[in-house]
Amino acid sequence: MHLPPRHAALLAGALLITAAITTAAPATAAAAPSGGAASAAFRAAAAPPPLLRQAVADLPVAAENRDGYKRTSFKHWVDADGDGCTARYEVLKSEAIDAPTVGANCTLTGGSWYSYYDDVVVNDAAKLDVDHMVPLAEAWDSGASGWDAARREAYANYLDAAEHLVAVTARSNRSKADKDPADWLPIEAVRCRYITEWTAIKRHWGLSADQREKDTLTSIAAACPNAPLPTPPAQP
Repeated sequence: MHLPPRHAALLAGALLITAAITTAAPATAAAAPSGGAASAAFRAAAAPPPLLRQAVADLPVAAENRDGYKRTSFKHWVDADGDGCTARYEVLKSEAIDAPTVGANCTLTGGSWYSYYDDVVVNDAAKLDVDHMVPLAEAWDSGASGWDAARREAYANYLDAAEHLVAVTARSNRSKADKDPADWLPIEAVRCRYITEWTAIKRHWGLSADQREKDTLTSIAAACPNAPLPTPPAQP
């Protein structure tokens, strides 16, 4: 089974970036501008992603607050590039392990997908949900309540990081609902991947974790490979 194109491309990019940082650091450092904001920005851009355990440790802890939450506060699904396929269908197209036929109004026929939450291959797009890895309600609780509408819309439809939106069985997604890892986890074999991607998203969007969530992430991360987080795209 091959990786979906979006995942394969991001993995290849991460490996290339890591190799470039490792091999070119001395020469790059010599060429960096000296002093001031330009130097600080250069160092920030060149820094590799943190290792999992440090990234978990760095997550700020805050109590969750769902006051005022409505799912409609996050406008989705949108067709940002105007090609007739909303963000949901863009994910289904890019994560297919066997490509579907795309018809009028982005109707998908055929194709197959791998739901990593529960280790299931699905041959009918109608049986899939596109999950916000960190659910909209969880994002709201963790800091998105203070965002403006445009940033919430960007979060709800974000396609630049493969871990952000994931095609999974409707059954597994509805079992998860809006729970964080303290209350729901996928099958044991993929929990390291899951908490790594969860942590990467929270870090990327500047979201906090409640204490039970952070304790769970810390406990699981201690038994996982202490690998780098996915290389983040530019800040949204």
